[in-house]
Amino acid sequence: MTAITTIIKSLLQTEKSSTYLPKGKYLFLVDNSANKIQIKRAVEQAYKVKVKDVNTFVSMGKLKRVRHQLGRTSDTKKAVVTLLAGQKIEVA
Repeated sequence: MTAITTIIKSLLQTEKSSTYLPKGKYLFLVDNSANKIQIKRAVEQAYKVKVKDVNTFVSMGKLKRVRHQLGRTSDTKKAVVTLLAGQKIEVA
């Protein structure tokens, strides 16, 4: 089994993710190869909460130009984790 720190990279605190908080949803940046089951187990172990549902999506990297060369930013995978009623993660 892979370590929690390799699956969950960070808890994202963005303007859009702050609208999820009253609904009991949290946005995480996760490893590109992690699946929903691994994400669920990692969040439950790291934050000591019960997870109801996990939705994932991949944000594709963008093309960037540096001087005369084309480059590309990395693809990132994000997970929207819904907790059971009454569960909460303390966000600083």
